[in-house]
Amino acid sequence: MNILVFLEERNGQIRKPSLEAITAANQLGGNVSAAIVAADPASLAERAKSLAVSTVYTASDARLAHYSSRATARALAEIARQAKADVILIGGTGRGKDLAPRVAVRLEAGYVPDVTAFSNAGELLATHPVYAGKAQMTLRVTTPIKVYSTRPNLWKASNEAPASSPAVQTINVAFEETDFREKTKDLTLSQGKLDVAEAEIIVSGGRGLRGPENWALIENLAQAFGGATGASRAVVDAGWRPHAEQVGQTGKTVSPTLYVAVGISGAVQHLAGMSSSKTIVAINKDENAPIFSVVDYGVVGDAFEILPALTDEVKKLRAH
Repeated sequence: MNILVFLEERNGQIRKPSLEAITAANQLGGNVSAAIVAADPASLAERAKSLAVSTVYTASDARLAHYSSRATARALAEIARQAKADVILIGGTGRGKDLAPRVAVRLEAGYVPDVTAFSNAGELLATHPVYAGKAQMTLRVTTPIKVYSTRPNLWKASNEAPASSPAVQTINVAFEETDFREKTKDLTLSQGKLDVAEAEIIVSGGRGLRGPENWALIENLAQAFGGATGASRAVVDAGWRPHAEQVGQTGKTVSPTLYVAVGISGAVQHLAGMSSSKTIVAINKDENAPIFSVVDYGVVGDAFEILPALTDEVKKLRAH
């Protein structure tokens, strides 16, 4: 089985979900290679030589200085053809979710989004959550080429060195002018804050915080943990927090090592976005809140008393 992993770049670095996809690919067995599509892929290809892949394929064009979904999909599909890839893995970032189905269409390949696990006992099977995370589907793709996007934070980012330095191979792509009809010219990130979709620790707040003036309690605990802040849809709709922090079915799907839900009742839409977290802690004064049905640890009490005390204890532990 030939597996091709797309390496997404941000600020000159390979993004963590792409490194996680490398890990997932190597766990499946077979030959694993990587693909880079960029205006100038040389420096990124040099970094990719430290990954556990056999070959690094690159495709370039000066117009790729700004991300274009059409052009990138064309290039990645061409790389997949020339690499004779049976499986293409793409990290499930915002860009990955945009790119993966486009590549699948170009390759006439079956596509499974948001994969949370793979198994390969004779045939490749992918696990995909459905019904707002209440059920899991095990899917078999029957097309010769298969495309999957992987949910972030479920695999450890690859740091395994290859047995030998991978070869770098340039692929020539016949781009068309229409491939660049739309492009991303600017990307604005929350300054000084972790992206909630990629954070290992997330502290999320809901309407139980009563108002935006109390949000510092969430931020202080997140800062003590060295994590990111998240929010329920109700909080975002009320204008307390930006949509970039929303966790849930209409926000971001997260899979951190630790998820702390404060004052969040646990609507099914919110649970859909965080139920795959490794450890879930809920703090809520309502002992019958639905959130308690999915937690590993639940605290029934007043968040305004619990959060300052918890923040102090976390700071003390991290100081040692």
